[in-house]
Amino acid sequence: MKTPTKINYLEYETDCTITSKYTWDKLMKNKTVANKRRIDKLVKEHVPDLFDSLALQFYNPYRYYKTKTHLILVHSSIEYFLRYKL
Repeated sequence: MKTPTKINYLEYETDCTITSKYTWDKLMKNKTVANKRRIDKLVKEHVPDLFDSLALQFYNPYRYYKTKTHLILVHSSIEYFLRYKL
């Protein structure tokens, strides 16, 4: 599955610091590596406050992931779960 580009809706749902282990496992299930540039662009367009607060215009050494329902942005070893709809 390619990283979706034509997303109609993207919202911050939660991050790993405020979820239970059970929820984290459920959200990370069947994850695959995603395209960082596409996700950064989508976050900048749909969730600009998160883009600015994480300073995503600068280099980020972490990998990003995707599932069928979420984009998973990793920054400073924290997973941010972003629910999307096509």
